[in-house]
Amino acid sequence: MTSGGIRHHGIRLAAMALATGGLALFGGAVRANPVPWQMDMTKGVTTYSRVPYDLNMISLLVCTVIGILVFGAMFIAMFRFRKSRGAVAEKWSHNTVVEVVWTTIPVLILMTLAWLATDGMRKFYDTTGSQMTIKVTGYQWKWRYDYVDYLGKPIEKVGFMSKLDDLSNETRQLHSGLDPYAVKTDGQNTYLLNVDKPLVVPVDTKIRFVITADDVIHSWFVPAFGWKMDAIPGVVNAAWTDIKTPGVYRGQCAELCGQDHGFMPIVVKALSKEDFARWLAAQQQAATPAPAAAPAPQTAQAAAPAQGGRQG
Repeated sequence: MTSGGIRHHGIRLAAMALATGGLALFGGAVRANPVPWQMDMTKGVTTYSRVPYDLNMISLLVCTVIGILVFGAMFIAMFRFRKSRGAVAEKWSHNTVVEVVWTTIPVLILMTLAWLATDGMRKFYDTTGSQMTIKVTGYQWKWRYDYVDYLGKPIEKVGFMSKLDDLSNETRQLHSGLDPYAVKTDGQNTYLLNVDKPLVVPVDTKIRFVITADDVIHSWFVPAFGWKMDAIPGVVNAAWTDIKTPGVYRGQCAELCGQDHGFMPIVVKALSKEDFARWLAAQQQAATPAPAAAPAPQTAQAAAPAQGGRQG
C-alpha cells in the first residue's frame, strides 16, 4: 500500500471511530435525558451530581493532554526525523532520567484520580442524616415506590406501581400505526420516557433510596441525579440524593432485564416542600379507609310493635 493510501485509510478509520463514539455518547444521553445535541454527562441537579461530572471532566482533560503529548511526539518523530530526510537513529538503549520521569508522572496522575474517585464513592454511600426514605422495587417491567418515612415520621400505606404510560405503550405495539414523534408531554417528545404515576419527592431534602428487585436484576438510573444503582433480588442497596431544582427528571432501567427492558422508564417529579406536603397529605387521606357509618338509633314508636310482637 502506498503512503498516500495509508494516510487516506487512517483518516477514514479515525472518522469512523469519532462518528461511532459520538453516536454512542449522543444516543446514551438521549435515551434517558433528552437534551438537543448533548454528547457528554449532564451536570445534574443534585448535591452529589457535580462529583461524577467533575471527575469525568478531569479524567477527560488528563487523557486529552496525554494524547496530545504522545501523538504529538509520535508525529514529530515520524515526519520530521524520518529516514527519507536523512535522519539517523540513535544508538543509546535507555535514559534513566527519562524513564524516571515517565514512570513518576503517570503514577502521580493515577494516584490523584484514584483519590478523587474514592472520595466520590465515600460521599455517595454516606446516607447518614437522611430526611426521607423511599423503597424502590424493580419488577418485569415496572417500578414500585413505597414511602417509608419523612422528617422522622413513618409513612403508612403510601405506595404505588409506576409503569410505561398508556399512549407510549399503545404506540409501541406492532402495526399500531401511531407516530412515536406525536407522543409529547409539555411540548417534548416523551415516547417510552413517560409513566402513568411518577415518583414525587421534595426538593432540598436528603432522600435515602433503598433499592431491590422482585424477579431479576434491574438498575435504577436517573442521569440528572448523577448515579445509578442495581436492583438485585434478595439484596437491598442504598443511595441518596438531594434535588436542588424543582422539575421533572427522567431515566430508565439501565440493566438488561428481559424482552421489555426498554419499556420501563423512570420519572421523578420534584416539588417544593410545601407542595410535597400537600401531595403527601392527599395520598395519606386517600389511603385511609373512611370510618363505617354508625347504625341509626331506633325510635320508641318503631320499637313498640316489635315489643308487642314478642309479648304475643
